[in-house]
Amino acid sequence: MKTMSAAIPAAARRSRSVQWIDGDWRPAQSDSALPVVDPATGLTLAEVPAGGRADVDAAVAAAVRAFPAWSATPLGERLRYLDRLAELLDQHADTVAGVLTAETGMPVALARHAQVSFGVGALRSCVEAAREHAWEQRIGNSLVRSEGAGAVGCITPWNAPLALNLQKVPAALAAGCTVVLKPSELAPLSSYLLAELIARTDLPPGVFNLVCGTGPQAGEALAAHPEIAVVSLTGSLRAGRRVSELAAPRAARVNLELGGKSASIVLPDADLGAAVAATVHQANFNTGQVCFAWSRLLVPADRYDEAVAVAAGTAGALRVGDPWDPATQVGPLIHRASAERVRGILDDAIDGGATLVTGGEVPPGAAGGGYLTPAVLAGLPQRARAVVEEVFGPVVVVLPYADEDDAVRIANNTDYGLSGAVWSDSVEHATVIASRLRTGRVDVNGAPFNMRAPFGGYRSSGNGRELGAWGLAAFCETKAIQFPSAEEGLRLGSAAG
Repeated sequence: MKTMSAAIPAAARRSRSVQWIDGDWRPAQSDSALPVVDPATGLTLAEVPAGGRADVDAAVAAAVRAFPAWSATPLGERLRYLDRLAELLDQHADTVAGVLTAETGMPVALARHAQVSFGVGALRSCVEAAREHAWEQRIGNSLVRSEGAGAVGCITPWNAPLALNLQKVPAALAAGCTVVLKPSELAPLSSYLLAELIARTDLPPGVFNLVCGTGPQAGEALAAHPEIAVVSLTGSLRAGRRVSELAAPRAARVNLELGGKSASIVLPDADLGAAVAATVHQANFNTGQVCFAWSRLLVPADRYDEAVAVAAGTAGALRVGDPWDPATQVGPLIHRASAERVRGILDDAIDGGATLVTGGEVPPGAAGGGYLTPAVLAGLPQRARAVVEEVFGPVVVVLPYADEDDAVRIANNTDYGLSGAVWSDSVEHATVIASRLRTGRVDVNGAPFNMRAPFGGYRSSGNGRELGAWGLAAFCETKAIQFPSAEEGLRLGSAAG
């Protein structure tokens, strides 16, 4: 499999030895470096600093110093910086998409749409939500205000770095918070590019800071820092538990968007072929490396064989290849070790009596990258590893159900509760089933993504919500100013603002 390495932009080949702190590029306080590896080839693209506690301390100190003035800046002025950032991202969209493809292996067409366009859309929807947000409410003799919580730490993963950075950072800035961003060391190059664009907005020093380093070093130092008011993490359940432990001694707020094991329920009255095909496509989005993947396909038992055949045919037709090829639908996993881990889960399923109907193979000529063809598993027990664990790879398990109550039971039979889908000829019927699922978001008949609706999960999928008004609230404290009477509250409320 030949990789179009010439397409990799110069910004993805440029090593960095600096951190963005207090409005300037500062040399990292460690000489250690981390390699950023091209998932398609296994070759090193660039190096970035292995930042640690000293870098985090400097970044947090800058954010704390900047907070009083930034939180007092009028909302409209704060939002103008975000508007300018959206314009710059639009202007440099192709370069940003190229960097994302280079560092994550996400097919270039998908990176342009699902990261850059989505991220800019999330940013702009955040601005709209902030303009509409009830920053002040008069309730009886009280003036209730939403205020920025303080200096916050945002910790983001490698699988969709720009989109997830833009779900967190703009909401925090709009709320009046200052930010220290710690991106994944596996895919930090787009975060450096984001910081360069933020610098061009002339955002005041210290309002936004970037520290690159590993989770155990920079990430833990940020989560444990006594002056960080809110920690917002998107990552694994293991990472969420650790961040919660580190923040607990100071009772800091922690917002967690963690893993998922989402079910797509095809009801008996649905168009089986269309629903199964859509589920397989969605589950292989970004090579299955997304928390909201519909990785469990639930179908009526009397149509199980038909569903398995459709799923296998759909998965087998997906084009796996070079992420720089516009025709590629499924690129490499983040690294070869990840592909080997997924293959191990498939082997465990086969050893347990399951059938690997299609996929799970390294495509010809893929030496060096973390490639694996989309897999479909059938005949699994309901508590098999591939059914209950988040695989984070291109794997769909097909499960039969006896009736709708059984389908709901199977869908809820997981520690996670992030996303899901219901398919039916009747939207009303699908909505009844969706309301019974213990999950934060449910799509009915392939509904489009709504950036103004909350995103987050139940149980081990985390706590808190991102996007829309809920994303702003995640970075706000609530204050009630009490007046002697409701009449005086109405008269004095505006003065208190």
